[in-house]
Amino acid sequence: MTTDAAVLPEPAPQPAAEDRWKALRMVSRGDVAYRLVLTLLALAPPFLLAMIAGELVRGAWPAIRRFGAGFLTHSVWDPVLGEFGALPLIFGTLYASLVAMLVAIPLAVGVAIFLTEFAPRRLRTPVATLVELLAAVPSVIYGLWGVFVLVPLLRETLWPVVRPALAWLPIFQGAFYGPSVLAAGIILAVMILPYIAAVSREVLLAVPAAQREAALALGATRWEAVWTVILPYGRSGIMGAVILGLGRALGETMAVTMVIGNTHEISLSLVQPGYTIAAAIANEFAEAATSLHLSALVYAALVLFVITVVVNALARVLIWRVARGSAAGSSAI
Repeated sequence: MTTDAAVLPEPAPQPAAEDRWKALRMVSRGDVAYRLVLTLLALAPPFLLAMIAGELVRGAWPAIRRFGAGFLTHSVWDPVLGEFGALPLIFGTLYASLVAMLVAIPLAVGVAIFLTEFAPRRLRTPVATLVELLAAVPSVIYGLWGVFVLVPLLRETLWPVVRPALAWLPIFQGAFYGPSVLAAGIILAVMILPYIAAVSREVLLAVPAAQREAALALGATRWEAVWTVILPYGRSGIMGAVILGLGRALGETMAVTMVIGNTHEISLSLVQPGYTIAAAIANEFAEAATSLHLSALVYAALVLFVITVVVNALARVLIWRVARGSAAGSSAI
């Protein structure tokens, strides 16, 4: 009795060495092209930043040659006489941003802590969405709200109540007519609050649950766990959120222009009008009658650009120092 041998499948033909080399070479070319595209995309932001800085320097060069560093220390702004000094503008920009940060940081971090640690689960997502929607409101809408709601509220309701107790302070001296650094600072605080709150919330959510459980297991209350464990763990990420809000506050234009008063003077009083670099550019750029006036405005824009870059660079260094040895530091931002 004989049986037929099992028929084995024929082996698949192997590609020739030359074909394999062509395939590998095509893959290598694809990798090179992909790496080249990614490199160009990575270099685009620094190149764009350099182009912006170069254009600002070119436009500001006549004012730089005329006024030099004195532009930063003089207070006179007279387009008729051709005298320009940006010190009140710089002071107003930093002062209004400082007021905004003092108001916005506690509110934003408090909202983030509430949403991540204390709010009922069914409220967390709706409230977080509503807070983040504040960032979608156009700045001109904030300006109109400031003109028709905030300024009258401060002038007619709050100021008569707090004036007897605070009028002796230098920051609350003078007549309060409505448009002021205080109104601009509050508007800015409302505008930057969603940015700080949203990023801080994501940072706090990134803190491992084991950190919370360990603190509670050692007998800490919920607030003690937040204050001693959760906030220190995510402090660098929260600091990054604060710097993000500060960058927005420094460059905000329309809303601030509508409520700050636009007075080219330096005053420590929050109830007095002020001026910012962005507001001055928005008000005067289209009406600049001379090339020197236009160049002075571009010089002011260059100063604002440098302030923003320096603030962000210093903040990055500070974040690196704070995040040293912290697991949530770099990953959170």
